[in-house]
Order: sequence, then structure tokens, then C-alpha cells
Amino acid sequence: MVVASPHPIRDEKSLSIDLPMVDLSAERSVVSQLIMKACEEFGFFKVINHGVPPETIAKMEEIGLGFFAKPAAQKKQVTPASPFGYGCKNIGLNGDTGEVEYLLLNASPPSISQMSLHISNDPSDFRATVREYTQAVKKLACEMLEVMAEGLGVPDSSVFSRLIRDIDSDSVLRLNHYPPTLPCKDRDRSSSSPSPSCKVGFGEHSDPQILTVLTSNDVGGLQISLQDGVWIPVTPDPSAFCVNVGDALQVMTNGRFKSVRHRAMTNSHKSRMSMAYFAAPPLDAWIVAPPVIVTPDTPSLYRPFTWAEYKKAAYSLRLGDARIHLFRKSSI
Repeated sequence: MVVASPHPIRDEKSLSIDLPMVDLSAERSVVSQLIMKACEEFGFFKVINHGVPPETIAKMEEIGLGFFAKPAAQKKQVTPASPFGYGCKNIGLNGDTGEVEYLLLNASPPSISQMSLHISNDPSDFRATVREYTQAVKKLACEMLEVMAEGLGVPDSSVFSRLIRDIDSDSVLRLNHYPPTLPCKDRDRSSSSPSPSCKVGFGEHSDPQILTVLTSNDVGGLQISLQDGVWIPVTPDPSAFCVNVGDALQVMTNGRFKSVRHRAMTNSHKSRMSMAYFAAPPLDAWIVAPPVIVTPDTPSLYRPFTWAEYKKAAYSLRLGDARIHLFRKSSI
């Protein structure tokens, strides 16, 4: 069942939030109702009993941490992120920076096989581990998208998930590693900028894709901004996956689901590693709301566009710049 507090923000001293927790083994109608509510109110939720074997997650974490533990010179010998490969501090194509090193992989099996030759001393083990993990989280993402479609009353429950299952899906897997740094002192809760002693691991942004499925070790760092620029830390939970709505899904639900801005801060005592599966459609897929969602009472908020068009616009901007508004009908 769900373990969601009616007042998820605890208090101003603790400054943390317990996201809605959805048990995917519960009755489907209950799961649908809870996921719908979470997507509308938070844009984020956590799932347990998700079907991804613990050993699959553990092996992927082992592979990731093993790679990031290598000497810097060895990691830099890997294909530079352009966009796929290894990157350090440089987050985006526009020179956005943060206290992070990362490994970005195209989630397709052929691409994983090719990249494994440059990343690991045991390419076959790396390839098998990454394939098993991406297949598991892809299945999870598709199942949740079908639950969402049902909750929205869409006759074809696969309207979102088939974009992810498409052989030309543009989905990616990203491993982020945040080294420990100085503690965050004198943090101004109302400010969108961290204090000088507080390091931004990955700056403010929303995810452009359809859905993000993320897990991390038991180290805090993820923060979301629900309103008024206030940043609220999310309590870490390595036993659950954190799921969030992407820009594309906000458009495909005609604004009913919210793609919420979030960021990652470094921890002063322990390194943090997160593994994010970004579920994305094929480049030529049209990002539009199903007809049942667009009615005379709820007219379309966005003009039709392809994923390639939106992706190009998103990555041409600096991290944190607004993107969706460029495609609202009122802005044309």
C-alpha cells in the first residue's frame, strides 16, 4: 500500500520531504490512484516491490562504483562524453558545471556492447550487467506508464509505454558519482543559490524525457523545488526507486502531470552514486496528448512537436533554463 503522509513536508528545521511511497504489489486500482495523485501533486514518488531483483541492482552498483574508483587518468581514457561516455564536472553541452563525474550510456544493447569495450577490463561482464539492469528498469518504467494511461482514462494503455519499447527508443542510462565535500553551512532556505561552502553536484533542472527511474546509495543529496524556489531535500531510500515525471510526459498529459525542478548536492562525509534510467521516445516520435485528454474544457496547452525537436531545444539551453514554455501555444 502507499505510505504517504498528508503533510509530507516535516518542519522547517528538518527541511526534508517524504515522497509518496507506492507499493506496486497492491491492487492495481489503488496503485493507479496513488501514482496519479503523486504525479499531479509532486511530480515525484517512490516505489517498492517493483520487481527489479536486488542482486541486479547490487551488481550494477558494484560495476559503477568500481569504474569511478579507478584513477582519473584511466577514466579519462574512456570515450569523452559526446554525448555518451565519461565526463567530469562538465554536465551539459553548454559548459554547465558541477561537482560530479558521470558515465552516460545509450540504453540500446548494441550501444552498450560497443561502449563496454572502452569502459571495462571485463567487457562481457560489464555488458551483461548493464543489459540486465536496463531491461529491468525499462520494464518497470513501461508498467508504470501503462498504469498512468489507465488512470488518465486513455483507451490504449500502451500509448506511452510503446514509445519506450520501440527499438529506436532514445532512452539512456546515466551513472552520477558525487565525491564528498565540505558541509553546507548557513544555508538560506529561501534562496535558490547555495552558500559558498555548499557544493552543487548537479544543478537545477527538469528532465526532458518521459519518465526517470532512479536509485542511489543511502546518501542524501537529491532536492526538489515544489514552490516559491524553496529547495527541500528528499530522504534517501536505497530499497526503493525514485520516479519522476519528465517534460515530455507533462506535455503528453496536457499539463496534468508536473515535471518538477530538482538538483543534487554533494555530501560532506560520503560519496553518493545515483543510477538514472531516462525513458525517452524515438527521435521522430510526436509528443502530443492523447485525444481523450484534450477536450473543450481542457484545450491543448502545447503545439505538437517531435522528440528530436524538443531535445535539440532542451540541450541548446543552459542547465536550469526554462524549456517547456517554448512549446506552449501561447508563446507561438
